[in-house]
Amino acid sequence: MSNESGQESGSYVEADGFDRDMNYIDDRIVREPSGDREWPVEPGRYRLAAARACPWANRAIIVRQLLGLEDVISMGLAGPTHDADSWTFDLDPGGKDPVLGIERLQEAYFARFPDYPRGITVPAMVDVPTGQVVTNDFDQITRDLSSEWTAHHRADAPDLWPDDVRDEMEEVMERVFREVNNGVYRCGFAGNQGAYEKAYDELFAALDWLEERLTDRRYLMGSAITEADVRLFTTLARFDPVYHGHFKCNRNKLTEMPALWGYARDLFQTPGFGDTTDFDQIKAHYYVVHTDVNPTGIVPKGPDLSGWTTAHGREGLGA
Repeated sequence: MSNESGQESGSYVEADGFDRDMNYIDDRIVREPSGDREWPVEPGRYRLAAARACPWANRAIIVRQLLGLEDVISMGLAGPTHDADSWTFDLDPGGKDPVLGIERLQEAYFARFPDYPRGITVPAMVDVPTGQVVTNDFDQITRDLSSEWTAHHRADAPDLWPDDVRDEMEEVMERVFREVNNGVYRCGFAGNQGAYEKAYDELFAALDWLEERLTDRRYLMGSAITEADVRLFTTLARFDPVYHGHFKCNRNKLTEMPALWGYARDLFQTPGFGDTTDFDQIKAHYYVVHTDVNPTGIVPKGPDLSGWTTAHGREGLGA
């Protein structure tokens, strides 16, 4: 598996295009464990290993904060750049995670699976007493934070998976994942012109669909933030700084799509979103780690990001 396509995603590049390895450690942390691959919900026991640079890990960081789980699940943050083997805790004093006592996230994976054959990805939940990785299934991690840790949510935590829109929400998230979250990678790591143009056309068709959907509703599912918004936001936040140029997603910028740009600013200015987004780390990660795409390792100075804090004017679309 090549690391050049992004260690954070467990992904790789084939001769004719981009594919994503979706085989993750599928253990779960649940209220009532019933099997060998289920672990008990237990405050203070687990540590979320994440990186602000990674869109998939950024989801878990946002959800953890929205639900008020900061004092229940601790968090260790890896730096934005890594080598072919592992994310590293180079942001911490001495280059070691202060709770797990490890320099490389790989150590937690190998503590449980000495011959672990896949990419060392974030986010990952780590069992602090044993130092072993529990799961790196980014999709299930945030689902379980919402559904299995409810006894520890803060009193005013949002319902990120409302029953009345869940079926439609799953459909929306599936298209967003396939054509937007993953679509930008399919553009950036396409192996030939045809694969690139197919991914490009699908990406912008989906963005046009989202632009229309968000013209008369504040959030993807209506008047309240859901997990669908979290999942879209992490791609939108990286669109102009990275994907537009680095991944050749250049039909237009996010700032040139009025509804999506207003929506993205609305979320950015909501606690849990903008305060977990680090544009410097985002740019450093993609432009330094992806040497196949950017062999010089030069990180661009732009774009101007001051617009993220400007008024979005979307309050009238919903509470």
